Amino acid sequence: MDNERGNRRSGYGSTDPVRYPQSAAAPVRTKRAFVLLLLTVFIPGSAQLVAGSRSLGRKALAVTLSVWVLLIAAGIIALVNWTLLVTIVTHRWTSLVLVGVLALLAVFWAFLFLDTLRIIRPKLLAPGMRPIIAVSLVALMGLTAGTLGYSAYLLNVSRNTIGSIFESRPAFDPVDGRYNFLLMGGDAGAGRTGLRPDSIQVVSVDAKTGQTVMFGIPRNLQNAPFPDDSPLKQVYPNGFDCGDECIINALYEDVVQNHADLYPGAKDPGAEGMKDAVTGILGIEIQAYALVDMGGFEQLVDAMGGITVDAGNWVPISNRTIPGTNQHYPPKGWIAPGVQKLDGYHALWYGRSREFATDYDRVQRQQCVMQAMVKQLDPATVLTRFQQLAAAGEQVVETDIPGEQLGSFVSLAMKAKGEKIERLTVGPPDFGTAADNFVTYPDFDQVHSRVQEKFIQKEETKSKAASKPKESGNDDGGSGSADQGTSGSGSGGDSAAQETPAEQAPATAEPEITEEYLQQLAEIGDTATLGTLLADNGNCKVP
Repeated sequence: MDNERGNRRSGYGSTDPVRYPQSAAAPVRTKRAFVLLLLTVFIPGSAQLVAGSRSLGRKALAVTLSVWVLLIAAGIIALVNWTLLVTIVTHRWTSLVLVGVLALLAVFWAFLFLDTLRIIRPKLLAPGMRPIIAVSLVALMGLTAGTLGYSAYLLNVSRNTIGSIFESRPAFDPVDGRYNFLLMGGDAGAGRTGLRPDSIQVVSVDAKTGQTVMFGIPRNLQNAPFPDDSPLKQVYPNGFDCGDECIINALYEDVVQNHADLYPGAKDPGAEGMKDAVTGILGIEIQAYALVDMGGFEQLVDAMGGITVDAGNWVPISNRTIPGTNQHYPPKGWIAPGVQKLDGYHALWYGRSREFATDYDRVQRQQCVMQAMVKQLDPATVLTRFQQLAAAGEQVVETDIPGEQLGSFVSLAMKAKGEKIERLTVGPPDFGTAADNFVTYPDFDQVHSRVQEKFIQKEETKSKAASKPKESGNDDGGSGSADQGTSGSGSGGDSAAQETPAEQAPATAEPEITEEYLQQLAEIGDTATLGTLLADNGNCKVP
């Protein structure tokens, strides 16, 4: 500083327009102002170094270089070990440090912009340039320091969401090379006693490859067995077998009301009981669960921007129940066949509707909805709709997945997005028919065998995918339902195609299946025809 004062007194360097703009022409001063702003944008601290306090400039440059080094290190980590980077960002303590660092950097960068404005000395600018420089500074400050501050805010939202949803429990290892998650859609609506998980799905993911198999369990499945180490084995040694009252979706509330003491310390005893039951049903250990409130499910889908499914047939949006009966008033609307972009309301009804169809059709549609969410919840969606997703997730999701394991599961989910998801329903169409009562008297040895076959089949399919052409009609990974064709599609198979015109039966005039026609059938109470027309409305795919 003493040398600067001496030089200024002696006149040395007083003609330098960068440090001494008062001697420069107006165009030079304007150019100098924009250059200093750009220096503060791209190399924070360099404007101070060349035209202001060199001491502040050197400190700011040291911070800038440190940030660049950290960004380069983060990029290398992302290339070498993406899971580690996600773990750092999602861990409760490291994320708190990152929030603080981002906030401090945002404040410091904003301070450098204000100091740059002082260095520019707006009074020396032409009157018409002063507002332009001011607006430019505010815009650039918002783009840089504002973006950092908003990033700190979003990271803090993420941290709070993770803390409220995920458990602070030790991480768990895969079993036989797979992670098995129980996903339940809980419905505690008006007129219901307690919560009943009407949607019961298991997602089994290969811990190395991300290859995924999804198992659907109908809500009316009976006689669910319990593994030997389950405390419910003492209460129900022969399985959950008290008759029609003991369908699988009644177990949750039974445990909450009558056997919560069997799971001391559990956040949700009902969910723990469901994990034990599904372990017995499938013959694979269920390690974690996620319970989604179906009443808030549509918020989650809306936060995603909707989901896209290829609906195989018409699906009704049920109206309220007629008092004193088990029947409904005519549907409030219909979801049409074909590729549909569903908002939260229609996605919820697509997954929960079972009017004029069966529970097994509904299970398949629920699998399609979940598959669509996995496939379409990409990083771009998360980044652009982060706040909405975080808010919706905090309201509707309960889980016992460890927060510290979130990084590895996010990485695994990214792998799973590139994989074809296999599907199996513990009931029709994969096990018997609706008339066989398989879900009332299940053969669990057969189920266990088919579950293991699915894992083997998935591995074999992966290894042969490059050489074996894809079979038509089985794009969704279903084990049989997709091959049955779509009602009214006009596909009669090879035998029909080989008939000569003389051999073909005379064509009969059939009404076109439209929303108006289906609604008319519902209004006159022709449930038999509707049941025939909608019998395969669980036949769906994810485009």
